[in-house]
Amino acid sequence: MKNNLILALLLSSSVVMAAQPDYTQQIQIDADNLVSVQENVLTYRNNVVITQGSLQMKADQLEINASAGKGKEVYIATGSPVSYSQLLADGKPVTATASEMRYEPSNRTLTLSGDAELTQSGSVVKASVIKYNVEKQQLSAQSNESKRVTTIFTPEEKNNP
Repeated sequence: MKNNLILALLLSSSVVMAAQPDYTQQIQIDADNLVSVQENVLTYRNNVVITQGSLQMKADQLEINASAGKGKEVYIATGSPVSYSQLLADGKPVTATASEMRYEPSNRTLTLSGDAELTQSGSVVKASVIKYNVEKQQLSAQSNESKRVTTIFTPEEKNNP
């Protein structure tokens, strides 16, 4: 009986650890160069990879502005393009590309600017600016004079017995 209780506790704790949201995990940055360290601003260049759990961004350059204080850092990634990928809790991927991505971990917001495109569950949104809440999986898209918001829905495939 005691062994069963210990086994149940171990199994339940591994489930809790596996379900830990990406935004609660540490952020790791890998790059070829750390080119400037100004007061409260870091700039990374060349082959920049930002990882937080399953969330991953790849960029040519990353600027981290920490002037608002600890826990309120703003990550601004630029590239041709910047790419983003993440696995949702249900195991489905979200991917995105844009010329610039602004990630604010404190409010779990990712803002894509410049030829922004986000793909989730087979559907695609293209716009000038896309704001995406990585926690709630909510997005809003805005156009400008030269580009309209485009959404392409992919119907769910059903297996016929």
